[in-house]
Amino acid sequence: MDQSFWYDMAISPGGPTSRSFISQRLRLHYVDWGNEAAPPLILLHGGRDHCRNWDWVAARLRESWHVIAPDLRGHGDSQWSDAGAYDMDNYIYDLAQLIHQQDLAPVSIIAHSLGGNIALRYTGVFPDNVRRILAIEGLGPSPQVEAEHARHTIDQRMRRWISEQRNLAARLPRRYASVDEAFTRMKEENKHLSEAQALHLTRHGVRQNEDGTYSWKFDNYVRAWPPYDMTRDDIRSLWARITCPTLLVYGSESWASNPAADGRAKNFSNARVELIQGAGHWVHHDRLEEFMGLAEVFLA
Repeated sequence: MDQSFWYDMAISPGGPTSRSFISQRLRLHYVDWGNEAAPPLILLHGGRDHCRNWDWVAARLRESWHVIAPDLRGHGDSQWSDAGAYDMDNYIYDLAQLIHQQDLAPVSIIAHSLGGNIALRYTGVFPDNVRRILAIEGLGPSPQVEAEHARHTIDQRMRRWISEQRNLAARLPRRYASVDEAFTRMKEENKHLSEAQALHLTRHGVRQNEDGTYSWKFDNYVRAWPPYDMTRDDIRSLWARITCPTLLVYGSESWASNPAADGRAKNFSNARVELIQGAGHWVHHDRLEEFMGLAEVFLA
């Protein structure tokens, strides 16, 4: 089927309902695509993105699944952390709260990039709560990047983080004179996007400022990676605890490291890796039909 059908379907009337839940005193937003009698499916976006980036995927799956797509803290229409607290433990807690409060377990998950990193770690903590998980380039930094990071001592990492935080505190959100100007920036960020995709993502990704300009919805503090995290061994031990079927999807034109080639896939007991040709980091945008073919078979 022509991909434009799904682009139009996502933008047409009959879209999702906006809802919210509370986590660590933050009001976090999510959209609910209805069909509550169906099995639950969470769609978790990546960094500096928003829940409406899943609209084309959700439109395809809503008839068979109860689709819920949250905005991560500091993203989309979710509240920003006053303390700039965007560590992995906070993100994992937010996901745990959504699943707990909405009584979604056992749930299936499709997640992208940062969202995949969060979802895979959550699944390792609570393996019985997840039926299936599909992660698009969601394993985090490659082993090479991790090794480079580990070469810096903790005092060096702390100094760099403090400097970065100060710079972000002084950095004002970029302002665009119009949605069209922001739309141009969106197209520059991902050359694979169609005009319809880029416009849809832009419209849902910006908010209008008091002076009439537009800025992206995410908090600039989400750009900073903390000076310390779970150890590499801890993360791999969580991956090893995942018992449900796991699909790790990568794009052939992405900058991300393929886990089948770099050895990380070996840490999973029930996972396979699928490479989609002609796709960059946003596989579900770049090659929607190929991605949906994989996802629908995997979830069935």
